[in-house]
Amino acid sequence: MEDIISLYKNFLNNGKTERECAKNIIDLAEENGYKNLLSCGKLKAGDKVYIQKFDKSVALFNLGSEPLENGMNILGAHIDSPRLDVKQNPLYEKDFLVYLNTHYYGGIKKYQWVTLPLALHGVVCKKDGTVVNITIGEKEEDPVFCISDILPHLAQKQMKENAADFIAGENLDLIFGSGNPGEKKDEKNSGEKKETETVKKNILALLKSQYNIEEDDFQSAELEIVPAGNAKDLGFDRSLILAYGQDDRSCAFTSCKAMFDSAATKRTTCCLCVDKEEIGSVGATGMASHFFENAVAELISRTEETYSELKVRRCLNNSYMLSSDVNSAYDPMNADLYDKENASFLGGGIVFNKYTGSRGKSGASDASPEFIAMLRNVLDAKNIKFQMAELGKVDQGGGGTIAYLAAKYGMYVLDAGVAVLSMHAPWEITSRYDIEQAYLAYKEFLLLA
Repeated sequence: MEDIISLYKNFLNNGKTERECAKNIIDLAEENGYKNLLSCGKLKAGDKVYIQKFDKSVALFNLGSEPLENGMNILGAHIDSPRLDVKQNPLYEKDFLVYLNTHYYGGIKKYQWVTLPLALHGVVCKKDGTVVNITIGEKEEDPVFCISDILPHLAQKQMKENAADFIAGENLDLIFGSGNPGEKKDEKNSGEKKETETVKKNILALLKSQYNIEEDDFQSAELEIVPAGNAKDLGFDRSLILAYGQDDRSCAFTSCKAMFDSAATKRTTCCLCVDKEEIGSVGATGMASHFFENAVAELISRTEETYSELKVRRCLNNSYMLSSDVNSAYDPMNADLYDKENASFLGGGIVFNKYTGSRGKSGASDASPEFIAMLRNVLDAKNIKFQMAELGKVDQGGGGTIAYLAAKYGMYVLDAGVAVLSMHAPWEITSRYDIEQAYLAYKEFLLLA
């Protein structure tokens, strides 16, 4: 399955933001015969459609022969990842260095983001309606950016602080340019020296000449700072993948690929890729919004003779869903954080996580054993490798996914995804084998009757 891995790494390289991921998914969908749902009239079995929200969330549907109110088979992933976001008034000069002011997004260890080569991705929306796409730091000839740190010789105080504190969030500012300490004479007070303040002006001139961007255009920009560089094979045996954003794009890619490589039979199949999971699934593009149920309503209005809100509710209630999200891989260097018998291992296959949450399952979606048994039967019959796991020891912490937001509709839901080592770090680790097994498992799930 070498082609799957190659396609996966390309997907990661070309989709470092949720906008880029959504565009890639739509481009791939259209190559595979999907059409924009909102441009379609009446639909029938076999039709393939997609719908998107604000260029950051996408839902794919492959219509089956049964009425939609009988339910769908849904793969649900998220396409946002932890990162740094550029603030709306970000550009400032300080002692001949120009910085971009940032606000971190999602759960990060702040110290992991210093002294790395970083890239800038996103859009700048101008008042005249023009949208300027920005990608700087990914091509060989591009400059990169960086957050500086203190040299060890002067870090005695820093090294005594907690890891959570020794890099303040407000200090995660990007070096964006520099100048030389210069002097010029004040014309009114000849002989009095005055520092020049030309570095920021030079940067603004470059932005104007290369992108036609003014300083106040940052106010309507969405710019994200991510690690620069492509996904790499990891290990002498190339058994692992090192890349940014594998939480949760490892599951988004394999879910989409499973959809493209499957034909709907009786039940309609769906792949849902949403935004904002890393900050609570909020906003118009998150799973907590009405995006998904609105999409289902649009679908039913085009497949049924008469539209009914009850049909929408029945469709959601009768659906099966795999919340395609990653799980923490067992770390031998920190074994005391894991219940080894209930941990997921790199190379162990797709991970089924019956419940997430933290400390007493707080905030969990606890999957039904009947649904798990159904999936076990299907995967065992096809010799597809899976493992049952939790995130870590009971009192160590925990995490959440979009599963509980889907479960509120009454559908069967189970977390099922790829094990990730160094999760939420700028560079995360997965197993090639697990990517392959996740893809195969998702394909079989879509065929459930």
